[in-house]
Amino acid sequence: MDDLTKHLKFADTRRGFLKKASLGFGSIALSSMLGPTGAFANNLIGGNNSNIGGLLNGTHFPAKAKRVIYLFQSGAPSQIETFDYKPTLAKWHGKEIPPSVKGSQRNSGMVANQSSFPLVKSIYNFKQHGQSGTWISELFPHTAKMVDDICVINSMYTEAINHEPAVMFMQTGSQLSGRPSIGSWLSYGLGSDNKNLPNYVVLLSQSGGQPLTSSAWSNGFLPSHHQGIQFRSSKDPVLYLNNPHGVHDKDRRRALNYIKSLNENQFDIWKDPEIQSKINQYEMAYRMQNSVPEAVDTKEEPDYIYKLYGEDARKPGTYAANCLQARRLAERDVKFIQLYHTGWDHHGGLPKGIKNQAKATDQATAGLLQDLKQRGLLEDTLVIWGGEFGRTSFSQGKLTATNYGRDHHPGCFSMWMAGAGVKPGITYGETDEFSYNVVRDGVHVHDFQATLLYLLGIDHEKLTFKHQGRRYRLTDVHGHVVKDILS
Repeated sequence: MDDLTKHLKFADTRRGFLKKASLGFGSIALSSMLGPTGAFANNLIGGNNSNIGGLLNGTHFPAKAKRVIYLFQSGAPSQIETFDYKPTLAKWHGKEIPPSVKGSQRNSGMVANQSSFPLVKSIYNFKQHGQSGTWISELFPHTAKMVDDICVINSMYTEAINHEPAVMFMQTGSQLSGRPSIGSWLSYGLGSDNKNLPNYVVLLSQSGGQPLTSSAWSNGFLPSHHQGIQFRSSKDPVLYLNNPHGVHDKDRRRALNYIKSLNENQFDIWKDPEIQSKINQYEMAYRMQNSVPEAVDTKEEPDYIYKLYGEDARKPGTYAANCLQARRLAERDVKFIQLYHTGWDHHGGLPKGIKNQAKATDQATAGLLQDLKQRGLLEDTLVIWGGEFGRTSFSQGKLTATNYGRDHHPGCFSMWMAGAGVKPGITYGETDEFSYNVVRDGVHVHDFQATLLYLLGIDHEKLTFKHQGRRYRLTDVHGHVVKDILS
């Protein structure tokens, strides 16, 4: 064998070694996430459950909730006009907020040039409702009838001062885009109970207001088949789902089988999880061609259901129609159903603006709760209502007898939870007499997220994914389960 032949043979052997070694390293990395030493292997309840495609074999705790419907009110509803009753503000109306109350909390740049910060009472009245005696604004007469099924949290607080970072923080645990959303984490950890529908569905109201980006329902660094799937109100609920004109179902199935075979061959070589995501997405899209039209078709719903949700439920794309869709998806065991309703950002013209938003959402929200309850679904469905932060108790801009606005306020805000595993008919946490600072039982955003996961049987410290050299989780390195609100 001459020197050139020896050199070429050695080079070929070296290339083969490096290729096999690199695949071996990839397998080691993959097994570190999925294998017996991975984050999900410890402290799990033994045995298989009925979920499809989830990483958890069982759950860390007995789950109270099987699914979540999250009614996100984007733009930040004012807690002072909704659930945090503050009669003291009537005595201070028009007076400057005391420096001891305002303290060092940040305000947005929109009040940077404002020299006066007059306190302003709510223009709307509050009353106590139900056996629980929960205080509710007159803006929400339908929700008021359901207060004995609701746990109101008046002591929420966050870290973000502007909308986009605050929405990201509530939905992903980080103010920066690029992290997985709550629904993606649940899809990754628990999988689905219905192989014919996505684990994670997103519904957007056609309500205007603050824009939303798809980062809020992104899979982040998790495999891409865990991202939220947006259902639209058009004749095609999911874009590009139907077969092109002239392509028959048998032809599409045959083509998908060939594509699946090619992808599986590639996965055997490269062990890239995204190849598996492509396979899952193709197969899910094929199954959804039949399941999605049936799930979103409300034509057979009886008249009393439309009366329950409000006549807007007959209009595709409205909040009421999406609430009805959410119930139908919950019936079909979709794991995480996310509604976004924008238009709550009231820097000025708050009395009129919040009245319109309440009118558009109140009946449908209460109707959803009542509908779930009468079907026995509220027992294992967690329903959440709330925005990304609160509003200031002082007026933004000019205060008049009939008009005022409120700036962003991360220091405190209200939201509520109902259903599976949550104590009904209680109000948790307390703010000061101006609704500016939390004074008792504060609930940080990460605490809320940890509690949500707990209700689904997940230890928030163990639901992790290794990315760029460290293990990430929804709650980052924070969060405590708020056990006082659990039944």
